[in-house]
Amino acid sequence: MSEPLASAPVVRSFHHADSGTWTHVVVDPATRRAAVIDAALDFDAASGRIRADAAQRVLEYVTTAGLGIDWILETHAHADHLSAGAWLRDQTGAKLAIGAGIIDVQKTFKRLLELDDDFRADGSEFDRLLADGDRFNIGNLEVLVVATPGHTSDSVSYRIGDAIFVGDTIFAPKSGTARCDFPGGDAATLYRSIRRLYELEDASRIFLCHDYPAQDQAPLAETTLRAQKETNAHLCEGTAQADYVALRTKRDATLAVPKLLWPAIQFNIRGGQLPPASSAGRAFFKVPLTFDVSTAAAKA
Repeated sequence: MSEPLASAPVVRSFHHADSGTWTHVVVDPATRRAAVIDAALDFDAASGRIRADAAQRVLEYVTTAGLGIDWILETHAHADHLSAGAWLRDQTGAKLAIGAGIIDVQKTFKRLLELDDDFRADGSEFDRLLADGDRFNIGNLEVLVVATPGHTSDSVSYRIGDAIFVGDTIFAPKSGTARCDFPGGDAATLYRSIRRLYELEDASRIFLCHDYPAQDQAPLAETTLRAQKETNAHLCEGTAQADYVALRTKRDATLAVPKLLWPAIQFNIRGGQLPPASSAGRAFFKVPLTFDVSTAAAKA
C-alpha cells in the first residue's frame, strides 16, 4: 500500500470537549476546496436536547476562510457522540460518505433495537458508501480510502497526501488503540488493520478522532506514524498479534458501555438523522433494558 506522498493538505482541527471528539477540516490550499471529517453535534441526554453549536463553529470557520465543502466524511458510525453529518450536508450541499461496512452495522443494530421495516439498512441515508481502495478528490488532493475494521466493521481511514485520518482505530500513543467489544468488533481484525497503517511512511501525520488526556494536559489532535510504531501503549511495531489480542480482550472486559451508545448509534446509522417521528410529531430513541435480578437479590 506504500505510495509516494502527495501534496500536504492544510488541516484545522476542532475539539468537542463533551465527547472528546476531534473534527477535522481538510483543505486543498490550491483550490480552497475542503472536507469535514467526524463532525459532532451537542446532545444533552437528560433533556433530549440536540444542538449544533459545535458544528456551527466549524461552519463559521469554513465561511470565514472562504472554503467550499465537497465532502462530509465519517470514519465509522460513532457510539459516543451524535454526528453532525446530515446537518452539515443540509448547510453546505456537500456529499455525505461512510465506509460500505455501515450496511452490516445497520443490519446488526436494526436487529438489536428491533427497528421497523421502514429502516431499510441499505446505506441509503448516505450519498456514497466507500470501499477499500476507493479514490476521490478534494480539489486537487486525492483521497485514498483504507478499510480499517476491528473497532467496528464499517471503520475506514482516509489517506490524504501526508495526512491519515484514522477514526477510532488508534488513539494518541499513550492511550493505545480502540476497544473491540462492540457488535462487529474483533481484536485480531483491528491488529491487521493497524499493521496496514504501519506500512505507510513514518513521517505521515496521524489525525485522531478522540483524545482523553489527564486534567492537566491538552487534548492531542495529531501525532506521527513513527510515534505510533515506537510508543503506542497497546501495539508497537514489534507487538505480536497474540499478545495484542490478549491485552485488548482483557482490557475490553473492564470497560463500561459508552454513555451515549444507544442514542448515538440510532442517530448515526441514519447518517445523523432522528428516528421517524410519532403521530404526535415527536421522535424517540430506544434503549434495550435488562434487569439483573441476581444482583438485586444479593443486595437485599
